[in-house]
Amino acid sequence: MKPGPRSWFRVWFCCISLLCTRIRALDLQDLFQFGEEAGDAQLPPGSDSTAELDLSGSLRFFSESFSKVYINTNGFVSLDKPPAEQDYLGKMPAGFQMMAALLGDLDNSDGRGKVFFRQDSSPAVLSRVSQRIRQAFPRDDEEPSNALIVTWENMAAKGSTERGDRLDTKGNTFQLVVAFMKSSSVAILLYPRDGIHFFSTTVGGDSKVLEAGFNEGLVTSWKTNSGRRGVWVYEIGASPIFLGITSGILSTVPEESTTKPPITMLPRLPDEPQEVFMTPETQTTEPDPAGPRYTSPEQVRPIPPHPRPQHPQIVVVDEDEDLDINVFAYNLETCAHNRHKCSQFADCRDYSNGYCCHCRPGFYGNGKDCVAEGKPQRMNGKVSGRVFIGNSPLPVEFSNNDLHSYVVANDGRAYVAISNIPHSLGPSLQPLSSLGGVIGWAFALEQPGFHNGFSLVGGVFSRQADVVFYPGNERLSIRQQFKGIDEHDHLVVSTELEGRLPAIPLGSSVQINPYKEIYQYDQNLITSSSNRDYTITSPTGDLQTQSYQWRQTISFQSCPQDDASRTVPPTQQLSVDQIFVMFDTDNRLIRYAMSNKIGSVHSECSNPCFTGRHGCDINAVCRPGEGLQFSCECTAGFAGDGRYCQDVDECRETPQVCGPNAICGNQPGTFRCECSAGFVFASDGRTCIEDSRPVDHCQRGTHTCDVSERALCRYTGGSSFDCSCLPGFEGDGRTCRDVDECHQDRCHRDAICTNTQGSYTCQCRPGFHGDGFQCSPTEHEKTPCEREREHAQTASSSSTGFFSFFRPRPAVSQYVPQCDEHGAYEPTQCHTSIGQCWCVDANGQEIPNTRTGSSVVTPPPLIGPTPRPDVRPIAGGTHLLFAQSGRIEHIPLDGYDMKKDESKPLLHVPDRVVIAVAYDCVDKMVYWTDITGPAISKASLDGGDVVPVITTDLQSPEGIAIDHVARLLFWTDSMRDTIEVSKLDGSQRRVLFDNDLVNPRPIVTNPAYGRLYWADWNRDGPKIEMSNMDGTERVVLVKDDLGLPNGLTFDPDNQQLCWADAGTRKVECMDPHRRIRIKIAEGIQYPFGLVSFGKNLYYTDWRREAVISVDRYTQKETDQFQPQKRSRLYGIATTPTQCPQAYNYCSNNGGCSHLCLPRLGGFTCRCPDNVDGRCVDGNL
Repeated sequence: MKPGPRSWFRVWFCCISLLCTRIRALDLQDLFQFGEEAGDAQLPPGSDSTAELDLSGSLRFFSESFSKVYINTNGFVSLDKPPAEQDYLGKMPAGFQMMAALLGDLDNSDGRGKVFFRQDSSPAVLSRVSQRIRQAFPRDDEEPSNALIVTWENMAAKGSTERGDRLDTKGNTFQLVVAFMKSSSVAILLYPRDGIHFFSTTVGGDSKVLEAGFNEGLVTSWKTNSGRRGVWVYEIGASPIFLGITSGILSTVPEESTTKPPITMLPRLPDEPQEVFMTPETQTTEPDPAGPRYTSPEQVRPIPPHPRPQHPQIVVVDEDEDLDINVFAYNLETCAHNRHKCSQFADCRDYSNGYCCHCRPGFYGNGKDCVAEGKPQRMNGKVSGRVFIGNSPLPVEFSNNDLHSYVVANDGRAYVAISNIPHSLGPSLQPLSSLGGVIGWAFALEQPGFHNGFSLVGGVFSRQADVVFYPGNERLSIRQQFKGIDEHDHLVVSTELEGRLPAIPLGSSVQINPYKEIYQYDQNLITSSSNRDYTITSPTGDLQTQSYQWRQTISFQSCPQDDASRTVPPTQQLSVDQIFVMFDTDNRLIRYAMSNKIGSVHSECSNPCFTGRHGCDINAVCRPGEGLQFSCECTAGFAGDGRYCQDVDECRETPQVCGPNAICGNQPGTFRCECSAGFVFASDGRTCIEDSRPVDHCQRGTHTCDVSERALCRYTGGSSFDCSCLPGFEGDGRTCRDVDECHQDRCHRDAICTNTQGSYTCQCRPGFHGDGFQCSPTEHEKTPCEREREHAQTASSSSTGFFSFFRPRPAVSQYVPQCDEHGAYEPTQCHTSIGQCWCVDANGQEIPNTRTGSSVVTPPPLIGPTPRPDVRPIAGGTHLLFAQSGRIEHIPLDGYDMKKDESKPLLHVPDRVVIAVAYDCVDKMVYWTDITGPAISKASLDGGDVVPVITTDLQSPEGIAIDHVARLLFWTDSMRDTIEVSKLDGSQRRVLFDNDLVNPRPIVTNPAYGRLYWADWNRDGPKIEMSNMDGTERVVLVKDDLGLPNGLTFDPDNQQLCWADAGTRKVECMDPHRRIRIKIAEGIQYPFGLVSFGKNLYYTDWRREAVISVDRYTQKETDQFQPQKRSRLYGIATTPTQCPQAYNYCSNNGGCSHLCLPRLGGFTCRCPDNVDGRCVDGNL
């Protein structure tokens, strides 16, 4: 989608004195050849003609590519079909993408003016184009492959040809040349001194100065940038990264003493004010004491009096005129027009020659990007490259590999991981810890009086690094573009690698010693270089030490008015230690971790705030005191004592924080405002004003009718609509209630009526047949119990069986259900061979917790072929996953609304009972427990086979949880009465708890704090407990007013632990740090699974056989979904599009040999219960 006009930055300048320097000016004969003899096409005559031109090649304009352009009479080339001239003339900058060479209300209908255009790839033209580009960009060695040449010749101001005085019969001649190159585009504007004869046109009755420019960028110094007066060169687009219009850098050229500024001077009309338009370089030129000079006498001629505005306005210059004026036609470089470019955590400040953004107290950055002091920072990006390994003649090529980074800002530790790295490349990337080192520099721990990279340059900068490896002299180039902070509060970066690396064998490890690097600071440029040693340990244990030389340049755009950058020490030292590098062969990940401090080259401060050894919460900033004293202070958007910090819900605590007609959405550490339906943001980007345009609220979904399953919205014109309830519901359309048709005796007297949402069903009773509206006696038909009994008796003889009950499970080949005289299930079912009995409902389903007896019989293995599980890939976006007997279904979410019509099965596992479901947001894998196996399995959301994870030493696995950061799997077993942990692949199993557990079921994790939560529905003493993930600090969180806590979920954004209780029939939440308990819903029926997503809680209910959503803030049920197949629903989970922001010390396995188990403030290395080889336990 193209940016809206309000979001565009533009370069606009007046082209009044384009010839006003004492250097050799451009003449008409210096233009590129044009006309019919050059092969040009010609624009039809008129005052607003447009021609469409298909391009042979792709034109890069800003960050987009275009295959066609539109040439217009009025002095511009656009990338979109331009509207009528009254929509943009005098209203610049325009709302469409354009390159304006000399924009005004121009006309060539007199037959004298012409507009020529062509594409040209001839060597002679490309050589001239290349010469112009190199004059403006001396270091650019990229050659053009094509050029677009547009020439406006002898163009008149509209209306001037109708006058009889023939004063301005001379028209303007100028040229635009666009050069096409492999990765960029350059625009060349040419204005010959004998080709410009007027400087304004009449628009809407007012005189408007001619303008030139593009849709984005800023020119702060309007000097010639190509070494030739009248020639201006700009980079207007680039791939893959484009930060803004770039002006040529050559600003000083030899003077030509014989040429004077050809300034036009004409007499003033009566009562007409003089207007002066000059360029900044004119301000530094002393006025000629002899008065103005003219290129020809024709330029000064008297004009008889006539009323304005029948002719173009004339530009005049008095000898004593004050020339200290602004060159821009529109004074856009003020806070009034640019406040929206500043961060929401910054203030805008006007200066005499522009504006600057300054981060507010408690935040740091360059003003356009600001982050809270002490707040952890995430970074996402892509890595591409073409790298040769060792002496290999073939490169390893890769594209758009994911890069993720996490920085604990208050101790300067940075973690970087790059995915999908080929095995042929991964080991050789290990020495390049500095590939992520720039992130460490950007958020390094600051010593007193020194500043990290983000404090100085913000989030938009480019980095070029060159590495030379010794002794082989291999060379690698690294190019990185940092694009600022996105809407998710993540820094975005793209990385390109090209060159050759020394070969390192697969299985080798690399050790990099701590090092120091000197950074040299200059305006808009930072450089550093260093030599580093690294040690390679081969798989056989051999050691080899090598080195490389590192040089890098970081370029950025600072605010020229900001004095803060001048206070930065010209030299700073980056100290890097605790360096960890590893290539994870199993997951094809390259990982880097390091601690970073920025400070003086002479000494370091020992205060814990500057060493990182302070123990503050990861969302807190450390404040140094005297000596070794310090304090912890929660960062903006969080509250607590600094050791523990929790997110502040600004939307709840300050409901009017977004102002009227706005909706507030809480986010970790901050909040976001969105305008309510029917309102849009004003020009300040913050105030919501009424949208005066007609809106079809029915189509947009912003109506106030009830949900589409219960009501119909009908558009009635303008912004109006009507609401009406669908058949089967009653109400006013905005609130619709289900009609219970069963109270209206619509079914036959021998039928059973079942009410459903919006409808009902009729089914003849046993002993009758028909459609339910008409039922007739029939011969005895077997009931479900009788059919199941018959099937079980038949199946037992062939050692196969039917089983569909909840735990424990009777032996398949021996259990036969008992039916009463009417064919219904006996309320009590018994399995004599194992000495157990249990209660069932009318459908024969076991009622939980009613089984008597203690024997456990493991079902025999299945005999014969087993159907292959069917995993169906699902579309992107957040979904709800829920388990229903032998399958897992998904419901897409639209915001918080369930898209019930799009619900589909994700996974089919026949003859299995799936209980708990969990989702790994990193690998996009679904994990589940199966009590009929029993087993724990996984499958990809993208489709494929089911992969067994754990299949042994299980009896009744009912709860499952994942730490996506430490890559750990936790589960409960309610028959073994244990809680266990393993790697995500099921390896390195360890029992965490096997005591004081009776019926453990749900379990959830809090990776950011290394915490584990679970519930035990022991009827004699139900409880909810908490511990560290390493099994330490086990405590009971809740034990009062609990009945059957079946469901458990943890909301990391709000640090809330919530549970659904089938005994008390409530949903409640608690802050596990402050132990504040809140009731969310009560009077519910029989909840089982529970999951949190944003403001909503979603739970499954056995009796309603549905998924129900509850708004935590309004504490009201908002919707429900009943699957087409009606049976009990079990576990539920979400598939977020991005992983929750979290960090723990085991993100890179912490250097442990086996299990790395997080805990609050650290981690513990633990050995599996069955370890092979050497393993060491220990706390870190």
